[in-house]
Amino acid sequence: MISDSGDHALRAYQKADSHIDLLLTDVVSPGMSGPVLADRLTSQQADLRVLFMSGFDGTQVVQRYVVERGFSLLVKPFTMEQLREKVRNVLSEPLPR
Repeated sequence: MISDSGDHALRAYQKADSHIDLLLTDVVSPGMSGPVLADRLTSQQADLRVLFMSGFDGTQVVQRYVVERGFSLLVKPFTMEQLREKVRNVLSEPLPR
């Protein structure tokens, strides 16, 4: 499922009729940040994998809420092959929590 904001993603997750394996979210998004969305969803589903993307990989927000917490990060811009490889890696890694 695809969503244009954290709030929409949260509602879509709650309506999903199947297991969600991966949350791919931008660190900065309208209405709700990616880290807040990830916190809310992983509190509901402990085995949910999270992959953040950002064009601002050196910022304090990315370092504090993504890198230091052990989440994976895909830096923009990226190719489809880079996205496929990162998703494959995230889904095969042990959960960081």
